[in-house]
Amino acid sequence: MSNVAARTASSVTAVNLSTGKSKDKNLGSIVFLGALWFSLFFGIVVLVALIVDTAIDGAPRFDKYLFTNFTQTFDPTQAERLAASGRDPKVLSAEYSGFKSGIIGSIILMLTTAVMAIPLGVASAVYLEEFASKTSRFSRIVEINLQNLAAVPAVIYGMLSVGLMAALGAQRGIAIGGAVALALLILPVVIITTREALRSVPSEIRQGSLALGATVWQTTWRQVLPAAVPGISTGTILGLSRAIGEAAPLVMLGFGAINFAPAFPFIGSKIEAFPLEIYDASSNSQEIIRESASAGIIVLLVMILAMNAIAIIIRNKFQKSW
Repeated sequence: MSNVAARTASSVTAVNLSTGKSKDKNLGSIVFLGALWFSLFFGIVVLVALIVDTAIDGAPRFDKYLFTNFTQTFDPTQAERLAASGRDPKVLSAEYSGFKSGIIGSIILMLTTAVMAIPLGVASAVYLEEFASKTSRFSRIVEINLQNLAAVPAVIYGMLSVGLMAALGAQRGIAIGGAVALALLILPVVIITTREALRSVPSEIRQGSLALGATVWQTTWRQVLPAAVPGISTGTILGLSRAIGEAAPLVMLGFGAINFAPAFPFIGSKIEAFPLEIYDASSNSQEIIRESASAGIIVLLVMILAMNAIAIIIRNKFQKSW
Protein backbone atom coordinates (compact mmCIF):
# COMPACT_ATOMS: atom_id res chain seq x y z
CA MET A 1 0.00 0.00 0.00
CA SER A 2 2.85 2.36 0.80
CA ASN A 3 4.34 1.82 -2.68
CA VAL A 4 0.98 2.56 -4.30
CA ALA A 5 0.58 5.71 -2.25
CA ALA A 6 4.09 6.84 -3.13
CA ARG A 7 3.49 6.26 -6.84
CA THR A 8 0.18 8.13 -6.63
CA ALA A 9 1.82 11.10 -4.88
CA SER A 10 4.65 11.20 -7.42
CA SER A 11 2.20 11.08 -10.34
CA VAL A 12 0.17 13.96 -8.84
CA THR A 13 3.37 15.96 -8.38
CA ALA A 14 4.37 15.24 -11.99
CA VAL A 15 0.97 16.40 -13.24
CA ASN A 16 1.22 19.59 -11.20
CA LEU A 17 4.71 20.29 -12.56
CA SER A 18 3.72 19.58 -16.16
CA THR A 19 0.58 21.72 -16.06
CA GLY A 20 2.06 24.48 -13.93
CA LYS A 21 -0.84 24.25 -11.51
CA SER A 22 -0.73 23.58 -7.80
CA LYS A 23 -3.49 23.22 -5.26
CA ASP A 24 -1.21 24.52 -2.52
CA LYS A 25 -2.48 28.14 -2.44
CA ASN A 26 -1.40 29.97 0.66
CA LEU A 27 -1.65 33.68 1.42
CA GLY A 28 1.88 34.43 0.22
CA SER A 29 1.39 32.83 -3.19
CA ILE A 30 -1.94 34.61 -3.69
CA VAL A 31 -0.41 37.99 -2.80
CA PHE A 32 2.55 37.38 -5.10
CA LEU A 33 0.25 36.37 -7.97
CA GLY A 34 -1.90 39.46 -7.39
CA ALA A 35 1.20 41.68 -7.45
CA LEU A 36 2.31 40.15 -10.76
CA TRP A 37 -1.10 40.71 -12.35
CA PHE A 38 -1.25 44.28 -11.00
CA SER A 39 2.22 45.05 -12.41
CA LEU A 40 1.21 43.70 -15.81
CA PHE A 41 -2.08 45.60 -15.78
CA PHE A 42 -0.44 48.83 -14.61
CA GLY A 43 2.24 48.68 -17.31
CA ILE A 44 -0.31 48.07 -20.06
CA VAL A 45 -2.59 50.86 -18.84
CA VAL A 46 0.28 53.37 -18.72
CA LEU A 47 1.45 52.35 -22.21
CA VAL A 48 -2.05 52.64 -23.68
CA ALA A 49 -2.55 56.02 -21.98
CA LEU A 50 0.71 57.35 -23.42
CA ILE A 51 -0.14 56.13 -26.92
CA VAL A 52 -3.66 57.56 -26.79
CA ASP A 53 -2.42 60.90 -25.44
CA THR A 54 0.24 61.10 -28.15
CA ALA A 55 -2.30 60.22 -30.85
CA ILE A 56 -4.68 62.92 -29.61
CA ASP A 57 -1.90 65.52 -29.59
CA GLY A 58 -0.85 64.61 -33.12
CA ALA A 59 -4.34 64.22 -34.58
CA PRO A 60 -4.38 67.69 -36.25
CA ARG A 61 -1.25 66.77 -38.22
CA PHE A 62 -2.33 63.45 -39.71
CA ASP A 63 -2.40 64.81 -43.26
CA LYS A 64 -0.60 64.26 -46.54
CA TYR A 65 1.92 67.02 -45.78
CA LEU A 66 3.34 64.90 -42.96
CA PHE A 67 4.66 62.46 -45.58
CA THR A 68 5.18 64.67 -48.65
CA ASN A 69 6.85 67.80 -47.24
CA PHE A 70 10.18 68.49 -45.62
CA THR A 71 10.67 70.16 -42.25
CA GLN A 72 9.52 73.80 -42.19
CA THR A 73 8.22 73.66 -45.78
CA PHE A 74 6.51 76.76 -47.15
CA ASP A 75 3.65 76.12 -49.55
CA PRO A 76 3.72 78.86 -52.24
CA THR A 77 0.05 78.23 -53.08
CA GLN A 78 -0.82 79.81 -49.72
CA ALA A 79 0.83 83.16 -50.55
CA GLU A 80 -2.49 84.98 -50.94
CA ARG A 81 -3.73 83.56 -47.67
CA LEU A 82 -0.52 84.72 -46.00
CA ALA A 83 -0.85 88.25 -47.42
CA ALA A 84 -4.50 88.50 -46.37
CA SER A 85 -4.02 87.24 -42.84
CA GLY A 86 -0.71 88.92 -42.15
CA ARG A 87 0.58 85.80 -40.41
CA ASP A 88 4.21 84.99 -39.77
CA PRO A 89 5.71 82.94 -42.66
CA LYS A 90 7.44 80.68 -40.13
CA VAL A 91 4.11 79.79 -38.54
CA LEU A 92 2.54 79.11 -41.91
CA SER A 93 5.45 76.96 -43.00
CA ALA A 94 5.10 74.97 -39.77
CA GLU A 95 1.55 74.08 -40.75
CA TYR A 96 2.91 72.29 -43.80
CA SER A 97 6.02 70.76 -42.28
CA GLY A 98 6.60 67.04 -42.69
CA PHE A 99 9.05 64.21 -42.26
CA LYS A 100 9.73 63.36 -45.89
CA SER A 101 13.52 63.49 -45.52
CA GLY A 102 13.41 61.36 -42.35
CA ILE A 103 11.13 58.72 -43.85
CA ILE A 104 13.25 58.46 -47.00
CA GLY A 105 16.42 58.39 -44.91
CA SER A 106 15.12 55.60 -42.66
CA ILE A 107 14.10 53.53 -45.69
CA ILE A 108 17.60 53.95 -47.17
CA LEU A 109 19.16 53.05 -43.82
CA MET A 110 17.03 49.91 -43.48
CA LEU A 111 17.79 48.70 -47.00
CA THR A 112 21.53 49.35 -46.62
CA THR A 113 21.58 47.76 -43.16
CA ALA A 114 19.75 44.68 -44.45
CA VAL A 115 22.20 44.28 -47.33
CA MET A 116 25.16 44.54 -44.96
CA ALA A 117 23.91 42.57 -41.94
CA ILE A 118 21.64 39.78 -43.21
CA PRO A 119 24.00 37.95 -45.64
CA LEU A 120 26.94 38.22 -43.23
CA GLY A 121 24.85 37.17 -40.24
CA VAL A 122 23.24 34.19 -41.98
CA ALA A 123 26.57 33.03 -43.43
CA SER A 124 28.25 33.29 -40.02
CA ALA A 125 25.44 31.35 -38.35
CA VAL A 126 25.54 28.61 -41.00
CA TYR A 127 29.29 28.21 -40.58
CA LEU A 128 29.15 28.14 -36.78
CA GLU A 129 26.22 25.71 -36.65
CA GLU A 130 26.87 23.39 -39.59
CA PHE A 131 30.61 23.40 -40.26
CA ALA A 132 32.60 24.62 -37.23
CA SER A 133 33.59 22.25 -34.47
CA LYS A 134 31.35 22.65 -31.43
CA THR A 135 34.16 21.80 -29.01
CA SER A 136 36.94 23.97 -30.45
CA ARG A 137 38.31 26.96 -28.57
CA PHE A 138 37.39 29.22 -31.49
CA SER A 139 33.73 28.21 -31.30
CA ARG A 140 33.60 28.77 -27.55
CA ILE A 141 35.18 32.22 -27.86
CA VAL A 142 32.77 33.22 -30.63
CA GLU A 143 29.79 31.91 -28.62
CA ILE A 144 30.73 33.98 -25.57
CA ASN A 145 31.34 37.11 -27.62
CA LEU A 146 28.04 36.79 -29.46
CA GLN A 147 26.13 36.65 -26.19
CA ASN A 148 28.02 39.69 -24.90
CA LEU A 149 27.69 41.74 -28.09
CA ALA A 150 23.92 41.26 -28.13
CA ALA A 151 23.74 43.18 -24.82
CA VAL A 152 26.08 46.06 -25.76
CA PRO A 153 24.34 49.50 -25.69
CA ALA A 154 23.54 50.96 -29.09
CA VAL A 155 25.58 54.11 -28.48
CA ILE A 156 28.77 52.00 -28.32
CA TYR A 157 28.22 50.88 -31.90
CA GLY A 158 27.76 54.52 -32.85
CA MET A 159 31.10 55.42 -31.30
CA LEU A 160 32.77 52.51 -33.09
CA SER A 161 31.29 53.65 -36.41
CA VAL A 162 32.47 57.22 -35.78
CA GLY A 163 36.02 55.95 -35.37
CA LEU A 164 35.74 53.82 -38.49
CA MET A 165 34.36 56.66 -40.62
CA ALA A 166 37.02 59.04 -39.30
CA ALA A 167 39.75 56.54 -40.18
CA LEU A 168 38.38 56.30 -43.72
CA GLY A 169 38.12 60.07 -44.03
CA ALA A 170 34.38 60.01 -44.74
CA GLN A 171 32.13 62.91 -43.85
CA ARG A 172 29.63 62.63 -41.02
CA GLY A 173 25.91 62.10 -41.49
CA ILE A 174 26.08 59.94 -44.64
CA ALA A 175 23.98 56.83 -45.14
CA ILE A 176 26.80 54.30 -45.16
CA GLY A 177 28.01 55.42 -41.73
CA GLY A 178 24.58 54.95 -40.16
CA ALA A 179 24.15 51.62 -41.93
CA VAL A 180 27.46 50.36 -40.53
CA ALA A 181 26.39 51.28 -36.98
CA LEU A 182 22.95 49.66 -37.32
CA ALA A 183 24.39 46.58 -39.05
CA LEU A 184 26.82 46.08 -36.16
CA LEU A 185 23.91 46.57 -33.76
CA ILE A 186 21.67 43.85 -35.21
CA LEU A 187 24.38 41.45 -36.41
CA PRO A 188 24.58 39.47 -33.13
CA VAL A 189 20.78 39.19 -33.06
CA VAL A 190 20.69 37.92 -36.65
CA ILE A 191 23.40 35.33 -35.94
CA ILE A 192 21.77 34.07 -32.74
CA THR A 193 18.26 33.80 -34.22
CA THR A 194 19.59 32.13 -37.37
CA ARG A 195 21.46 29.55 -35.31
CA GLU A 196 18.32 28.82 -33.32
CA ALA A 197 16.38 28.36 -36.56
CA LEU A 198 19.02 25.95 -37.87
CA ARG A 199 18.97 23.99 -34.62
CA SER A 200 15.21 23.55 -34.91
CA VAL A 201 15.65 21.52 -38.11
CA PRO A 202 15.71 17.80 -37.13
CA SER A 203 19.01 16.02 -37.48
CA GLU A 204 17.22 13.19 -39.34
CA ILE A 205 16.92 15.48 -42.37
CA ARG A 206 20.66 16.02 -42.43
CA GLN A 207 21.38 12.32 -41.90
CA GLY A 208 18.95 11.28 -44.63
CA SER A 209 20.48 13.69 -47.12
CA LEU A 210 24.02 12.59 -46.29
CA ALA A 211 22.97 8.94 -46.55
CA LEU A 212 21.76 9.56 -50.12
CA GLY A 213 25.20 10.81 -51.13
CA ALA A 214 24.85 14.58 -50.74
CA THR A 215 27.75 16.59 -49.37
CA VAL A 216 27.51 18.67 -46.21
CA TRP A 217 27.26 21.85 -48.28
CA GLN A 218 24.52 20.40 -50.52
CA THR A 219 22.61 19.22 -47.46
CA THR A 220 22.88 22.64 -45.83
CA TRP A 221 21.95 24.57 -48.98
CA ARG A 222 19.11 22.37 -50.26
CA GLN A 223 17.63 20.90 -47.09
CA VAL A 224 18.54 22.74 -43.89
CA LEU A 225 18.39 26.37 -45.03
CA PRO A 226 14.97 26.10 -46.79
CA ALA A 227 13.54 24.45 -43.69
CA ALA A 228 14.94 27.21 -41.46
CA VAL A 229 13.77 30.16 -43.60
CA PRO A 230 10.72 31.02 -41.40
CA GLY A 231 12.87 31.34 -38.29
CA ILE A 232 15.59 33.23 -40.13
CA SER A 233 13.07 35.67 -41.64
CA THR A 234 11.45 36.28 -38.28
CA GLY A 235 14.77 37.03 -36.58
CA THR A 236 16.02 39.37 -39.30
CA ILE A 237 12.76 41.33 -39.48
CA LEU A 238 12.71 41.74 -35.70
CA GLY A 239 16.33 42.93 -35.84
CA LEU A 240 15.49 45.51 -38.51
CA SER A 241 12.43 46.67 -36.56
CA ARG A 242 14.74 47.36 -33.63
CA ALA A 243 17.21 49.23 -35.83
CA ILE A 244 14.58 51.49 -37.42
CA GLY A 245 13.77 53.04 -34.06
CA GLU A 246 17.34 53.54 -32.88
CA ALA A 247 18.57 57.12 -32.53
CA ALA A 248 21.59 56.93 -30.21
CA PRO A 249 24.11 55.58 -32.77
CA LEU A 250 22.95 58.09 -35.38
CA VAL A 251 23.39 61.02 -33.00
CA MET A 252 27.02 60.02 -32.56
CA LEU A 253 27.44 59.97 -36.34
CA GLY A 254 26.29 63.56 -36.76
CA PHE A 255 22.96 63.04 -38.49
CA GLY A 256 21.11 66.36 -38.69
CA ALA A 257 17.99 67.90 -40.15
CA ILE A 258 18.00 68.34 -43.92
CA ASN A 259 15.38 69.82 -46.22
CA PHE A 260 16.20 67.88 -49.36
CA ALA A 261 15.97 64.33 -50.66
CA PRO A 262 19.28 62.41 -50.82
CA ALA A 263 20.87 62.13 -54.23
CA PHE A 264 21.93 58.92 -55.97
CA PRO A 265 24.04 57.00 -55.01
CA PHE A 266 22.17 57.16 -51.72
CA ILE A 267 24.74 55.44 -49.52
CA GLY A 268 27.20 58.32 -49.95
CA SER A 269 24.66 61.12 -49.48
CA LYS A 270 23.78 63.00 -46.31
CA ILE A 271 20.45 61.77 -44.96
CA GLU A 272 18.21 62.24 -41.95
CA ALA A 273 16.68 59.50 -39.81
CA PHE A 274 13.03 59.47 -38.81
CA PRO A 275 13.64 59.11 -35.02
CA LEU A 276 16.03 62.07 -35.02
CA GLU A 277 13.56 64.27 -36.89
CA ILE A 278 10.90 63.38 -34.32
CA TYR A 279 13.30 64.29 -31.50
CA ASP A 280 14.15 67.64 -33.10
CA ALA A 281 10.47 68.43 -33.65
CA SER A 282 9.51 67.51 -30.08
CA SER A 283 11.99 70.06 -28.70
CA ASN A 284 10.75 72.87 -30.97
CA SER A 285 9.18 75.94 -29.40
CA GLN A 286 6.22 76.02 -31.81
CA GLU A 287 3.16 74.09 -30.71
CA ILE A 288 2.30 72.93 -34.22
CA ILE A 289 5.78 71.45 -34.67
CA ARG A 290 5.35 69.50 -31.44
CA GLU A 291 2.03 68.26 -32.83
CA SER A 292 3.97 67.04 -35.86
CA ALA A 293 6.33 65.20 -33.51
CA SER A 294 3.38 63.45 -31.84
CA ALA A 295 2.02 62.42 -35.23
CA GLY A 296 5.47 61.20 -36.27
CA ILE A 297 5.72 59.08 -33.10
CA ILE A 298 2.50 57.30 -34.01
CA VAL A 299 3.69 56.77 -37.60
CA LEU A 300 7.00 55.31 -36.39
CA LEU A 301 5.15 53.09 -33.90
CA VAL A 302 2.88 51.82 -36.68
CA MET A 303 5.92 51.05 -38.85
CA ILE A 304 7.58 49.04 -36.06
CA LEU A 305 4.36 47.18 -35.21
CA ALA A 306 3.82 46.42 -38.91
CA MET A 307 7.30 44.88 -39.17
CA ASN A 308 6.68 42.80 -36.06
CA ALA A 309 3.32 41.70 -37.47
CA ILE A 310 4.99 40.61 -40.72
CA ALA A 311 7.47 38.55 -38.70
CA ILE A 312 4.64 36.86 -36.78
CA ILE A 313 2.72 36.13 -39.99
CA ILE A 314 5.78 34.59 -41.64
CA ARG A 315 6.46 32.46 -38.58
CA ASN A 316 2.87 31.22 -38.26
CA LYS A 317 2.38 30.57 -41.97
CA PHE A 318 5.63 28.85 -42.89
CA GLN A 319 6.85 27.33 -39.63
CA LYS A 320 6.83 23.53 -39.71
CA SER A 321 6.12 21.14 -36.87
CA TRP A 322 8.55 18.23 -37.01
